[in-house]
Amino acid sequence: MTSPWGPATGVGSLPGTDPAEAVRLVLGELPRMPHLPELPGRGAGADMVGRSAALLVDLAVDITPAGWRLVPRGGIDQQRAEEFLARDLDALHDEAEGYVGPLKLQAAGPWTLAASLERTRGERAVVDPGARRDLAQSLTEGLAGHVAAVAARVPGAQLVVQLDEPSVPAVLQGGLPTATGFGRLSAVPAEDVERELRAVIEALPVPVVVHCCAPRMPLTLFRSAGAAGLSFDLSLVQDLDAVGEAVDAGVHLLVGVVRGTDARLPDAKATASRVQGWWRELGFSAEQLPDVVTLTPSCGLAGATPGYARTAMTHLREAAKHLQPE
Repeated sequence: MTSPWGPATGVGSLPGTDPAEAVRLVLGELPRMPHLPELPGRGAGADMVGRSAALLVDLAVDITPAGWRLVPRGGIDQQRAEEFLARDLDALHDEAEGYVGPLKLQAAGPWTLAASLERTRGERAVVDPGARRDLAQSLTEGLAGHVAAVAARVPGAQLVVQLDEPSVPAVLQGGLPTATGFGRLSAVPAEDVERELRAVIEALPVPVVVHCCAPRMPLTLFRSAGAAGLSFDLSLVQDLDAVGEAVDAGVHLLVGVVRGTDARLPDAKATASRVQGWWRELGFSAEQLPDVVTLTPSCGLAGATPGYARTAMTHLREAAKHLQPE
């Protein structure tokens, strides 16, 4: 079995609305670890929450002025999200025929999904342990089916699932606003967050990466929950001990080094030197670096221009070449 990791990959989202074009772009620019692109520019249902809600089994959602909500029966909003996902899988099947190697899929993690979905009557699902449990179980079943669907379309792929958890710091710190916006929801104990995240990770049949590009990301919690990989914005990581402990535990690092919106990029070798300097600060040998680190953007590229998105991916691929020890 091949390794599920490559030298460079994307976080998930890209600009544009054409799934076939997006898959071709990723296969061309990140050929050793492509990902299934997300195209939120298509509208409601293609966004992170709607796309992930399309995976839910036996739970229904629709859109309100305040965002996505759990409802007794699905309607046109959920149908649209499911159709977007189906088109993406068709595009992957058509464009990635014969591909062999690592391939990454993405979905909102259980805590971010629970923090983003309102219950039928009022508050976010994250405040209700029963609703959280039902959501997590439904998401796990849906993700397992999604993995199987992709494996059937690209049988040579070594699949990895990325759980996007940007809301976890706010969940832990009591930073989520109430439905009215005038207060804050109570913090959830770290042991509850870890336990419920672990249940999802352990139930999935492939390695799981947990991605968080928010400040104060709880890397130790994610590792303790069983994540095989940690994905983060390098500029936001302050707890080097947590990173070092993850490396010692055999956890792979997906390190965000390129801005998600248009910016002037340095030379690819300069980006590699920045990562090498950080790696030396962690205290590990240069020989270990290429096997442990995958380069990524700092967050999704949906807010970038198409030209920058392509350039950013090319930059990551070239920078990764310079991480090889001389």
